[in-house]
Amino acid sequence: MEFSSVNTIWVLLGAALVFFMQAGFAMCEAGFTRAKNTGNILMKNLMDFCIGTPCFWLVGFGLMFGYSNAIFGKLDPLIMGEYASVLPAGVPKWAYVIFQTVFCATSATIVSGSMAERTKFSAYCIYSACISLFIYPISGHWIWGGGWLSQLGFHDFAGSTAVHMVGGVCAAIGASMLGPRIGKYDKNGKPRAILGHNLSIAALGVFILWFCWFGFNGCSTVAMDSDEAVVSAGLVFFNTNMAAAIACVTTLIFTWIRYGKPDVSMTFNAALAGLVGITAGCDVVSPVGAAVIGIVCGLLIVLSVEFFDKIAKIDDPVGAISVHGVCGATGTILTGLLATDGGLLYGGGFKFFGVQILGVVTVAAYAAVIIFIVFTVIKKTIGLRCSAEDEIEGLDISEHGLASAYADWVPATSMTIDDTYEAVPITGTTPVEKAVPVVKESKPEHADGGKYTKITIVCNQSKFEALKAQMSQIGVTGMTVTQVMGCGVQKGKTEYYRGVPLNMNLLPKLQVDIVVSTVPPASVIAAAKSALYTGHPGDGKIFLYDVEDVVRIRTGETGIAALTGPDEE
Repeated sequence: MEFSSVNTIWVLLGAALVFFMQAGFAMCEAGFTRAKNTGNILMKNLMDFCIGTPCFWLVGFGLMFGYSNAIFGKLDPLIMGEYASVLPAGVPKWAYVIFQTVFCATSATIVSGSMAERTKFSAYCIYSACISLFIYPISGHWIWGGGWLSQLGFHDFAGSTAVHMVGGVCAAIGASMLGPRIGKYDKNGKPRAILGHNLSIAALGVFILWFCWFGFNGCSTVAMDSDEAVVSAGLVFFNTNMAAAIACVTTLIFTWIRYGKPDVSMTFNAALAGLVGITAGCDVVSPVGAAVIGIVCGLLIVLSVEFFDKIAKIDDPVGAISVHGVCGATGTILTGLLATDGGLLYGGGFKFFGVQILGVVTVAAYAAVIIFIVFTVIKKTIGLRCSAEDEIEGLDISEHGLASAYADWVPATSMTIDDTYEAVPITGTTPVEKAVPVVKESKPEHADGGKYTKITIVCNQSKFEALKAQMSQIGVTGMTVTQVMGCGVQKGKTEYYRGVPLNMNLLPKLQVDIVVSTVPPASVIAAAKSALYTGHPGDGKIFLYDVEDVVRIRTGETGIAALTGPDEE
């Protein structure tokens, strides 16, 4: 076989880009879930690839591409056989093996997001291995390995069905068998919104995935050594981008109309929905067809997320079932309508369209049955779901002994003493007055007869600068500011997260503590209200406390001298 350097480089570039999609999936999943499970989620996304690689090497590749019959390939441990009939022109075996390996890992990764925050890590490792060993490879054989669907003319260019729908179906079965997260539904079955902890990370994940999708789809041409391949790659790139962009715009408008405001997380999901939808037919539809697929997926992602959340009662923290399962199936079927050569809307007749539907239904049924058996065995043996205590505490600590993926954000839960540390005595031979220059101030007249008042203001972070300016104007020179999480009991305007009303969620706030003596508390309250008032729920609250005394640690001064005197560095 004569090798082609340009084709080989193109395939290896695609493998590298699709591998980097693991980072995108990790960021998306972590960002759309709670901080207490971040380490667990990152670990799972790492192990998807690390478990999938040897499994696909030992069993999966042979079952997928080693032709034996129309249903499955052959067992070829370590990939020792020859695969000249399936290798792209000019591409060596191992280059193609790594290209297919990263696709396999992607399918396994999809399942992780829908089952996040309540799955045992041991159970996850087992079902991830099963997906890479025989679930994805056998259905992949039907589509790409010379199996019965490929013989019928089924078209799935880069894996809307073979990769994404298979992962989405497995995710749906797994999430259904697991049950929802604790607190997801109230006693009446009404869903509660559980916000992800870091939308910035989730957004980064989406942009990484969008970027890498050009390798996922574009490099699936597996050739760049001819004019035809170059033209095809250009069309694939353009259609991939078009579908994602149009899906985002569609979801933006749809959620704006539906919820009163454009939904951020749903719009980011829409980008992935459009990418998944176009993956099957990106090489055979026109840019107009890509735009249509984007519109359909942009509408469908919203309705599908709502359906699984509110009607099916399947808790999917990241929307993977809708993004990959529903939009993967939809994109494959729409290819049968919109393909410029053979599509139903282009005069190709019903046959191709019917084959697309048949392929989607049969692959979905196969994946659902096999993964149901796998999950059932796991559930009956080691257990599929973690304990309620572990779920509440977070899987980071219970499964991995990790206090938090964000250690600096976590307050200490216990005190330890380093016995190598020698404590410094509070008093010594040198008086404090000589060690540190101290300026003693005479006590001024006290406006409230010696009364000290602590004022605690809980407010929106965005209003802090205005509050600080108002405090400075009335003579308040000291304050302590803390970032806190809290919620009130007001019944204000309903806001939505992924189509679910936000109820009693802990929201980020600032807590500002001020102790005053000479400044009247009424003046502080009036200034705070002036700075913080918007007229909407969530403006904040002000609490007043009596303070018995004040002590300046450095000098030992007490009372008003400690509160109002200079505190030089």
